[in-house]
Amino acid sequence: MAKSQITTRFGASVRNLRHRMGISQETLAERADLHRTYIAGIEGGVRNVTLRSIEKLAGALQVPTETLLLQAGGGSGWAEPSSGGAAGGKYVDIVMVEDNPDDAELALRAFRDARINNSIQVFGDGEGALDYLFCKGRFAGRRIEDQPQLVLLDLQLPKMSGLEVLRRLKADKQTRLIPVVILTISRDASDISECRRLGVESYLIKPVNFLRLSQVTSQLNLDWALLKPPVSEPRGL
Repeated sequence: MAKSQITTRFGASVRNLRHRMGISQETLAERADLHRTYIAGIEGGVRNVTLRSIEKLAGALQVPTETLLLQAGGGSGWAEPSSGGAAGGKYVDIVMVEDNPDDAELALRAFRDARINNSIQVFGDGEGALDYLFCKGRFAGRRIEDQPQLVLLDLQLPKMSGLEVLRRLKADKQTRLIPVVILTISRDASDISECRRLGVESYLIKPVNFLRLSQVTSQLNLDWALLKPPVSEPRGL
């Protein structure tokens, strides 16, 4: 990826996160201890950013540093901010492990279309997700009891395969009962057989859309799901 594409993509990520929090550039600059013009340059894709600045921005935006670091690097690893809080210390209902930003965004859109309003945290690789689930590394302050209600797990991941992530989850008594739904592009017999042996709940064929998500969620116990009420049509005068 070209340097200009990296800075543009990173700037868009910062801007989207700021908009989700409903804060101004001035507020973000104050929280991150950075100049507002510097924030404006980053969001405009015309300013390079240092690792220290990424750490400051991550803290101010309440997301893991790797969320912004991977965006700045422009690699295949990717993380989407939680829709309901920072994964560093706050509880999330759904963990998605997906390294493809397009596939992750489609899945998030499917949840929005299904009016599922629970907090979602996306990790771009298995190692980051395991650190979160086992409260290690930057997530050491998280309580192991605050586990998500669901893990959406891609099988094709960088650094560590989805199958290895699944094996580690199911091998530990603290995580083995978390329902896992596999994200896959095909129904490879050997992978699906191993996933079934390890106890996955179901499968979602990528790209995830509303129909496929609806077919899977009907098989799951979603008593914890927070559903947005449908938008009421305005009454005529």
